[in-house]
Amino acid sequence: MQNVLVGYDGSPSARQAVTFAIDLAKRFDARLHVLVVARAPDWGAIELERRELIDHELRHANEVLDHLKATLNSDGEHPEFDLIVGQPAKEIVLYAEQHDIDHLVVGHRGHTPFDRWLIGSVARQVLAYAPCAVTIVRDPAMTKKRRAKAEHESTDEMPFV
Repeated sequence: MQNVLVGYDGSPSARQAVTFAIDLAKRFDARLHVLVVARAPDWGAIELERRELIDHELRHANEVLDHLKATLNSDGEHPEFDLIVGQPAKEIVLYAEQHDIDHLVVGHRGHTPFDRWLIGSVARQVLAYAPCAVTIVRDPAMTKKRRAKAEHESTDEMPFV
């Protein structure tokens, strides 16, 4: 393994994915790549509105990236950072193909099952189309919340009608 890529959006699961990717890269003495994708708006937006939306997304992506750079550099980590505008899953997969990525790491977002069915998730799309091994990292806090909710629901009794 020579190249590890982590897709980063600043979410709790993405922060966990970065931690996992750093450890993986260290274990295999691989180069770590961090990719932030500023989401491009759908083509239905008028040009002026589209430009404003892209500018907003770029500002946010730069803030996320700057914060991560500062954190990792203070920890002595020096990955390769990239920022791209586009659709996240597509750009992550293309980046992996173009940079000979051996292992890709992304965070799992905590969407509801309906949202995942309706629009899919970046993690699901990356898993489906990646040219290499993929690890999807869940935020432990979300996992605990789901477990607690499931336990609570299983103890509730259904009233008879």
